[in-house]
Amino acid sequence: MNLKDKVVLVTGASRGIGKEIALLLAENGARVIINHSNSEADAQVVASTIKKNGGECLVVKADVSQRKEVTQLFDRAIAVYGKIDVLVNNAGVMVCEKLKDSTQEDFTRQFDVNVRGIFNTLQEADSKLADNGSIINFSSSTVKLMFPTYALYSASKAAVEQMSRVFSKEIGRGISVNALAPGATETDLFLTGKSQETIDKISAMNAFNRLAKPIDIARVVLFLASDDSKWISGQVIGANGALV
Repeated sequence: MNLKDKVVLVTGASRGIGKEIALLLAENGARVIINHSNSEADAQVVASTIKKNGGECLVVKADVSQRKEVTQLFDRAIAVYGKIDVLVNNAGVMVCEKLKDSTQEDFTRQFDVNVRGIFNTLQEADSKLADNGSIINFSSSTVKLMFPTYALYSASKAAVEQMSRVFSKEIGRGISVNALAPGATETDLFLTGKSQETIDKISAMNAFNRLAKPIDIARVVLFLASDDSKWISGQVIGANGALV
């Protein structure tokens, strides 16, 4: 996939899946904006790796749940590179609790980042993303599952899927909009707080008897960011090894 001359903004790109996306897209010719909210050191490591491999990138700190910061994020990227062709909405948080035990803060945090964050970036993208661009919003395969303790997280991702479907018909200008729904993936976000027994049980639920690696998901993003995928829009694409 050749992304030469494409400028790609990846939110939450300092760690996990976002980091792998930034590295892979840069490797394929994209100029990458590495967004983070509070991980400057990690973001700079990603940037150093990209530059060492001959790529171009820019690190920008912004909390996607804050509209003003999102506006500044887009404006900074455009000031440096002149445009943004691809938006990858990867930033997200997850709090696993039974619904009865979830707090108001648990609800607010997940919906502020997972839903309001994408709402904010889509509003900016409506006028600032380049014509014939691509938007990839991160959902989750938990939307189709009934995992206990995932009620709020899954609800936030279901909102992402519906916004993606509707926005794909609103934005126009040749821009494709899709949601990507990974299954269980080896990231700190997923692994934190889980026993090995739980991890093994979840791994056994897909057809490959393993967790996804971040690169598995990044490769799907690479395809969706390329011109080869332009006729795909308004879809939710599962990347979960036949989990659902």
